[in-house]
Amino acid sequence: MFRHVRRRPSPGSAPFVRPHDAEEAFPRKDLIADSGKPIRVSMLGRPGCHLCDRVRTGLEQVTAQTAELFIEASIDDHPDLLSRYGEWIPVIFLDGQQFDYYQLDVPRLVEALTKR
Repeated sequence: MFRHVRRRPSPGSAPFVRPHDAEEAFPRKDLIADSGKPIRVSMLGRPGCHLCDRVRTGLEQVTAQTAELFIEASIDDHPDLLSRYGEWIPVIFLDGQQFDYYQLDVPRLVEALTKR
């Protein structure tokens, strides 16, 4: 069985940073709050999407509970992502990696946010 091991960067080297699955919508500079705290949760949605509204409400509750922040982008503003994710919205990302789509698994997100 293969097990991924993340190595610590050597002193003086830059830490390894994983690219965001939807980096076009979430540039690295936008994933840092004014306070300097990283924004770990992001959502790709669309205006007028009832599922997006439901997930947004859940994300607001989860991020308030865990003292995390989240950022949102519209898939309509990013043609490359529109072709990649199509009608899979809303898509939730955690630490730059796709976490959920269509619905938010609140207990799983809370657990993932508090593990680290």
